[in-house]
Amino acid sequence: MPASYGAPGVYIQEMPSASAVIEGVGTAVAAFVGFTQKYNSAEGDPTDPHGVRPQLVTSWPQYERIYGGFLRGAMLPFAVKGYFENGGRAAFIVRVPTSSTESPPPERVIPASARPEVESIVVQSLQPTARYEVVIEPPPAPNEGEEPSQEFAIRVLQEGQPREEFRGLSLTARGGKSAERVVNEKSEYIRIQVQSPAGMSAVDRIPAGGSYTLEPTSPTEIAVSPQDLEGSETERTGYLGLAIADQVTMVAIPDLVTIATKPDGEVDEEVYLSVQSRLVDWCENSGTRMAILDVPPGLNATRALQWRERLGRDSAYGAAYYPQLVVPNPLARPGATNGERFVTVPPCGHVAGIWARTDGTRGVWKAPANETVRGIARLETEITMGEQDLLNPEGINCIRSFGTYGMRVWGARTLAKTDPSWRYINVRRLFIFLEESIRRGTQWAVFEPNDHDLRQRMRRNINAFLRGMWMQGALVGATADQAFFVLCDETNNPKNTVAEGKLFIDVGVSPSRPAEYVIFRISQWDGEEAAA
Repeated sequence: MPASYGAPGVYIQEMPSASAVIEGVGTAVAAFVGFTQKYNSAEGDPTDPHGVRPQLVTSWPQYERIYGGFLRGAMLPFAVKGYFENGGRAAFIVRVPTSSTESPPPERVIPASARPEVESIVVQSLQPTARYEVVIEPPPAPNEGEEPSQEFAIRVLQEGQPREEFRGLSLTARGGKSAERVVNEKSEYIRIQVQSPAGMSAVDRIPAGGSYTLEPTSPTEIAVSPQDLEGSETERTGYLGLAIADQVTMVAIPDLVTIATKPDGEVDEEVYLSVQSRLVDWCENSGTRMAILDVPPGLNATRALQWRERLGRDSAYGAAYYPQLVVPNPLARPGATNGERFVTVPPCGHVAGIWARTDGTRGVWKAPANETVRGIARLETEITMGEQDLLNPEGINCIRSFGTYGMRVWGARTLAKTDPSWRYINVRRLFIFLEESIRRGTQWAVFEPNDHDLRQRMRRNINAFLRGMWMQGALVGATADQAFFVLCDETNNPKNTVAEGKLFIDVGVSPSRPAEYVIFRISQWDGEEAAA
């Protein structure tokens, strides 16, 4: 920092560090797109009354408060529950509405106490399907010689039970606590709007005492199409709406099976394949996310191979899992048959939780396989070794039962077929992690003087970051020089590129790959004969 020195003395200047530490970005954030039981904007985003934008949740209880519990026919709640049961800690929920959002929520106009023909406040319900009683308690009558009070109270009841109460309210801030501000900031059930008719004092406009019912509205069911899962980036809906959620690294659409199931119960594989293909394309275009795909339900190994062939995607930004999972059905009625006590769900939520769990315990460079699947009763289909011999090379990751060793994810492959460099999930996710970490950690270099000093600083910062990754086991090599290199000098930055405002940094890393096949070669050995 330039400074002028006048009087003699000691001067202190804070100088920027010559190096900026590159910090690793988060990798264990999932996103789920599908149907929910409800949406509580008081717990979620009050500016999104229908809950169609991506909403972050960090636990199953928080999900329940915002979106409710399980819904018959909806797979998203099962996926989210499985995600948190298996180690997930943060997820974005993208709700696809199944009822009309055009009808306004229930509201009631409350008249002024002095003139019933004049509107005092308008009360609006936050839950269109709930029935609330709003009780207005007017201020007590003033004693002789006293000025009338402007303060009143609002109570909210549901099924005769008190839910919340606000006292000392006033239509204006001067008369006490502003009713509009207090209720709209703190209420979990209602919102109010104060009316301001001309020529009336605040005392005369106080709402009339009494009980006012907010009758629930019957939502109109709307048809949901596969395009609703894709949504719109502009409207922040569907998985395209995740453009505002940079933290997301894995995306799943568990309710694809709900939309693709015909009235006769058969799954429309054309819908399944088209939606999954577009999701993988979107993840690949983003460069920072991977799609977790579910093989359709009810398929044996042969038909699963046919599904993979018809999907036809050759991409490292997608991973497929088979078979579906059977979990306890929380919606089963008492005395239900054994078939009704369980429900078949897509594996994407449980798998996403395992990805997150592996990231937290080992690191994103560890293959998310040979991990126990928690919270399930059994598999929809048991897979033999011979069947997996055919499924695994095609990029279908199997979930298998190993008796007392539990049910485990027994595959770690992407959908990449032609390029073996991107065969494994952990390799693709490691590169996403490295690229994003370096990109964000070097933003400071933009518009810095493009000289020898900048190149040294960049090389030093990236070297330090990659050395840390190598020491944690993310990169392979007996020495750091064998694990990675960073080139940023005059050899790849000649004068003409500097004149164009460009700075090139070439980085090479040797990623850790899983020991997918452990082979013991055993033979007979005669110790005495070998010694002779």
